[in-house]
Amino acid sequence: MQKTNYNVIGVMSGTSLDGVDLAHIQFAVETNDWTFQIFESETVAYSEAWVNRLKKAVDFSKEALQKLNEEYTEVLAKIIRDFIQKHKIENLDAVCSHGHTILHQPQNGFTLQIGNLPKIAEWVQEKIVCDFRVQDVKLGGQGAPLVPIGDRILFSEYDYCLNLGGFSNVSFEENGERIAFDISPVNTVLNFYADKLGLKYDDKGQLAQSGSISEALLSELNALEFYQKSYPKSLGFEFVKTVVLPMMEKYSIATEDKLRTFTEHVAFQIANALPKKHGSLLVTGGGVYNTFLIDRMQHFLPDMKLIIPEAKTIEFKEALIFALLGVLKLRNEVNVLASVTGAAKNHSSGVIFDKPKNL
Repeated sequence: MQKTNYNVIGVMSGTSLDGVDLAHIQFAVETNDWTFQIFESETVAYSEAWVNRLKKAVDFSKEALQKLNEEYTEVLAKIIRDFIQKHKIENLDAVCSHGHTILHQPQNGFTLQIGNLPKIAEWVQEKIVCDFRVQDVKLGGQGAPLVPIGDRILFSEYDYCLNLGGFSNVSFEENGERIAFDISPVNTVLNFYADKLGLKYDDKGQLAQSGSISEALLSELNALEFYQKSYPKSLGFEFVKTVVLPMMEKYSIATEDKLRTFTEHVAFQIANALPKKHGSLLVTGGGVYNTFLIDRMQHFLPDMKLIIPEAKTIEFKEALIFALLGVLKLRNEVNVLASVTGAAKNHSSGVIFDKPKNL
């Protein structure tokens, strides 16, 4: 008989490189009705050296990537272990960890999330469920987005679930199927230009708000081929590095103008991506705090009710949902939807590393 209560930790590192999100979560399930409670949660920032390394890793050789993976797995394990000890968390069913995406090339049948080596179970001294994307890519899927199964199970009362992180992605029900896809880059680009002004991010979008729109750049961004593609589709940092930034760097305009133009682009693409322009839209992720971006989204979606939840859900929704994916894997239940990723079938993805027996 399946368990009905789970005590787990969800761990997520996103492309915006804010740090490692950790959330201690308890799930209860009764006849397919899931509830959750988030207890302790925190984001552990990366050192400057690690931020620079992870930014550059897309260009690393195979040997350098292997070394990075080993060292990152050790660092991640320490972050998780410290979190467990700090909050005196006991009797865990599992730690469910996404790792950090370095390469995402589903068109080439390849995706790499570092921090998922078997050694992590020994270092953390807990059962680990991780590496959720690889199997889906092998089944012909995009390996992303994976959050929509959690949107369906935990946030079904909303018409749309939108995440604003390094990239924006959305999920919703259409004809009885969950549909989801990446929309556009967000903080991967906005933070790049904030950094040029000596800041980690554009607080509340104030710098963007002070700038002016370059109509030529906006038109060029909106004409990018990715936006014409039908879903399923997903984005990786390679797209930002090889397509978006070179396009923006051609323009000799103020950094504030680039921020303003790209913010407009993001808001327009989000509105454009939603099949219907009314209903309720749950918005989570760090981009929620960019109030100027939220205002521009509302401008393009005047009939949509934008719902911003409590801070823990905003900041730790992805950690929450990867915790759920881990629990579903433990139950051998579907945690990746073919309707979302384009894989050959629904499946239960991820690998399980058992807690070392000698401990």
